[in-house]
Amino acid sequence: MSSPLRTLSPYNDRIHQNGVQSPSQRALSNGKVSSPLSPYIAGVFPSQKNPRKNLVSWKKWFVRCFVFFSLGFLLGMSPFGEVEVVRDFSFEENFVPKKMENVGAEGNEKDVVKSVEDDFVVDKVELGVADSKDVEERFDFVPRKQLIVVTPTFSRPVQGYYLNRLGQVLRLVPPPLLWIVVEMNVASMETADMLRKTRVMYRHLVAVKNLTDVKDRNVHLVNRALEHIEHHKLDGIVYFAGDDSVHSLELFEAIRGISRFGTWPVGILSEYDYKRMLEGPVCNGSQVLGWHTNEKSGRRRFQIDLSGFAFNSTILWDPKRWQRPISEPIRLSDSVKKGFRESIFVEQIVEDESQMEGIPHSCSKILNWHFVLEAQEVADLKPLLIQNILDLVPPN
Repeated sequence: MSSPLRTLSPYNDRIHQNGVQSPSQRALSNGKVSSPLSPYIAGVFPSQKNPRKNLVSWKKWFVRCFVFFSLGFLLGMSPFGEVEVVRDFSFEENFVPKKMENVGAEGNEKDVVKSVEDDFVVDKVELGVADSKDVEERFDFVPRKQLIVVTPTFSRPVQGYYLNRLGQVLRLVPPPLLWIVVEMNVASMETADMLRKTRVMYRHLVAVKNLTDVKDRNVHLVNRALEHIEHHKLDGIVYFAGDDSVHSLELFEAIRGISRFGTWPVGILSEYDYKRMLEGPVCNGSQVLGWHTNEKSGRRRFQIDLSGFAFNSTILWDPKRWQRPISEPIRLSDSVKKGFRESIFVEQIVEDESQMEGIPHSCSKILNWHFVLEAQEVADLKPLLIQNILDLVPPN
């Protein structure tokens, strides 16, 4: 007698007593597992046993997709209502106030139209391309060459007054302008504080040198600024503005137009007998013809003051552009007698007067003065006189 209990394990391979397998056993024996998604999966991925049947199935799917796509395209392109043609909108035809009057003060006509009934104000609209001159005036955008102003300075009783005076002048010069101030060995906090207050873009540098080996500290301060310009490849017009000189705003505007090298006359007040002298070029238009000379300047190739010329900074770091033979860097020489250093420095930049530009036209104006006021002389002045110095107006 057989047991009424039978195993429910899916792995039972026994056959029923009547010789018929269960559905689960048939599925396992065929290697298939039944699932509710089996019909859909079979439609997408047909069995590989009947390749001819699979080809027919794919053709049916392609035909059906093409038919439905064509039907949707035709339905979308077919009009199902009336289409209204839109006319070109004209401002003059559709938007004209009923009653117009010109609104202006004291009978003057203005570009404002006012409606009397509903106080509707319409500004006059003009379409077109704005003139380049109007854009420049409106936004104050004028492309300018950058000015690189180099000022060597050192500690003395009038240093603060000199730097503050020069800083206020540079503040009035239109940008771009970079002010490079160089001190010896230590950057003083007083100088740094004064530079911040001027609101001029500046760089505060230090020239480290042993003072016992220095003949003229001004030479090393200038060379430190030239090294900085050459190393960082600053592009602009380099000008050596001494803190003891008086400069006009017209000078800074004039040197922006320099192509290679520009020069101009400089008024000098002698530190010994306070005799006025003139150094600089003699010009015909912008062409340099000769030089103003005096008995104390000596016989130099170029009778020029350090604050009497400016040059393009690319000459320092791009000699190929100016067809200058690559040699030693352009620097002031400390081994040359005082008074000849400027002339030898200029000889490294230009060959002769044909490569110079005289400014202003015909070199007819003195745009800056060079005053020499030593500390020992300031100590001899009365306190009342020192107060009055701050109120003096420099000559134009």
